[in-house]
Amino acid sequence: MVRTRFAPSPTGYLHIGGARTALFSWAYARKHQGSFVLRIEDTDLDRSTSASVQAILDAMEWLGLDYDEGPFYQTQRMDRYREVIQRLLDEDKAYYCYASKEALEQMRKEQLAAGLKPRYDRRWRDSTATPPAGIKPVVRFKTPLDGAVVIDDLAQGRVVIHNSELDDLIIARADGSPTYNFCVVVDDWDMEISHVIRGNDHLNNTPRQINILKALGAPVPHYAHVPMILGADGERLSKRHGAVSVVQYREDGYLPEALLNYLARLGWGHGDEEIFSPEQFVGWFHLDGLSKSPAQFNPEKLSWLNQHYLKTADNRRLSRLITPFLATDCCDPENGPPMDAVIALVKERVNTLEEMADAAVYFYRPLDPSPELVAQYLTPPILPVMEEAASRFAEIPWDHAAINGVLKACASTHGLKFPQVAMPLRLLVTGETQTPPVDKVLALVGRDEVLTRMRRQLQRLFGSGG
Repeated sequence: MVRTRFAPSPTGYLHIGGARTALFSWAYARKHQGSFVLRIEDTDLDRSTSASVQAILDAMEWLGLDYDEGPFYQTQRMDRYREVIQRLLDEDKAYYCYASKEALEQMRKEQLAAGLKPRYDRRWRDSTATPPAGIKPVVRFKTPLDGAVVIDDLAQGRVVIHNSELDDLIIARADGSPTYNFCVVVDDWDMEISHVIRGNDHLNNTPRQINILKALGAPVPHYAHVPMILGADGERLSKRHGAVSVVQYREDGYLPEALLNYLARLGWGHGDEEIFSPEQFVGWFHLDGLSKSPAQFNPEKLSWLNQHYLKTADNRRLSRLITPFLATDCCDPENGPPMDAVIALVKERVNTLEEMADAAVYFYRPLDPSPELVAQYLTPPILPVMEEAASRFAEIPWDHAAINGVLKACASTHGLKFPQVAMPLRLLVTGETQTPPVDKVLALVGRDEVLTRMRRQLQRLFGSGG
């Protein structure tokens, strides 16, 4: 049975690379009707926080990456790790190392001076010397001295690492706490993980972990090491490339289905398909479709995908999602037209929920045009045109066709082109130059509110009540 896992360290938010790893692991389990396990690797007590754990859990829930088992916490499994360490000691597959920090540093300097690769020289591996007083030993694993570890990586292909290139890994620190590589081995063994899908920055750890698994007589999972994600400049993705945490994309107004769709295409492909649902992705996903080359993050492509999903999303759902953004803009959705109608009008013009909320602000509270726009469009000659429009608005059926007719009539009466009437009116009512068609905007704002805004602005700018 296929069993995959996602094992983040709670030392920060769930970042884009981690989310992609989680997505691939989740999809592979779902594809094969297997199990997806969530494990929190929180043994770094100095940096792990409960806030980071919650941020990871929230991000997973937002993305819809549901797990079948967990979350399991490594800090709750310390007795199990110590039990396995003791077994390795009893079976002479691990040993106590009493080398002091000073001795290790001197050894390192001598190796560098001789042009050798710095590594532990195994001085305590089979030593019969009396342990020195005052030094708490670490526990090291007895790495095989010959042979090689062969990894038939499902993403990278065959990788061969000779054991002669590896030193004896520390599996327990001097204070007795187990190390990362050892905890991972015991967890994967106990949780019966069949496939480990993770970033290729872990590839160097894999031969060490396989050696420990073999020493324990444990089954070795299949591995797939996914290439890293690079920024547009070819450097490893980091904060300077923009938002790199899943939480930040949620706060910036991206839809989870857009981010998932985009992450799926980072290092994996299905022909020329660009837009697909999570269900389609699961149906198509296979590990031999993973790229061996790093993926390049393209914010413009993500925005394009998000725009697509916004256009096709249910307007009532979008109404709920933009409410917090509107609240930040001091808008009360109850004080204006139905939000789903507003969204239907503005959604074609925006890339994110935040932009959607910005485009909806003037429906819920009046905005004053900038002095520069006033000087350009709201000059004294336009006053009689706007006064006539206000007078006509008071008497027509209130729909966009009738409003459009008033604008055309005013333009004709005053010898103006349609935009010469529409733009000043748009500014009086919305304070903006870029909106959907002004007749449709005014129809939604409502007759009373339109006339109130027009009169207020005309009084403010010209001393006229309209």
